[in-house]
Amino acid sequence: MKKAIARFSRPRPQRVPEEMKAWAAALAGEMTTWPGVQSRVFFGFSALYRKNRIFALLPRTRALEPSNSVGFKLKSTRQIVAQARTDSRVGYTQMQKARWFTFAVSAEADLRDALKWLQRAYEAM
Repeated sequence: MKKAIARFSRPRPQRVPEEMKAWAAALAGEMTTWPGVQSRVFFGFSALYRKNRIFALLPRTRALEPSNSVGFKLKSTRQIVAQARTDSRVGYTQMQKARWFTFAVSAEADLRDALKWLQRAYEAM
């Protein structure tokens, strides 16, 4: 009798809602006008770089968690973590010395606040 082999499969990436694709494109259009910002395709995302260092991820064909969010990287400080905790749209995870944050965009009005967080990540590079 053959023994069953357990197979582990990766979770399927979430689809990016069409509205989120449009919002991500609008954010990318604004941020690529900032001095020294370059955009590169990165595993289904638009990765934004300053001084050859990644500071943001915007969904193209793959979504972050939650599927309506953008990602940005900031050095972990008490002030930033405290501010992130006060905004229910911001999520975060610790990775080495920096934290990757997500900002959930639910309406066009959220884009202004998303851009503020993305600008902080840009300035921190």
